[in-house]
Amino acid sequence: MKIGDRGQVTIPKEIREKYGLLPKVEVEFVQDEGGLLIRKKTSHASPIEKVYGILKKHESTDPYMEEIRGR
Repeated sequence: MKIGDRGQVTIPKEIREKYGLLPKVEVEFVQDEGGLLIRKKTSHASPIEKVYGILKKHESTDPYMEEIRGR
């Protein structure tokens, strides 16, 4: 394959069908040591990513856990 004048690449039909790359599906490009990876962009974050960094406490969570457990 070649990159066109406008930076476009045609993904073969078999690959689009296999990976569900339908029209209007967003993709992202990830740079790696070995090259470039294209993958479908996920619209939802993992539960961990949703709450990571939400608490701005700089202390141990042990006392808090003991408190909410009623110990």
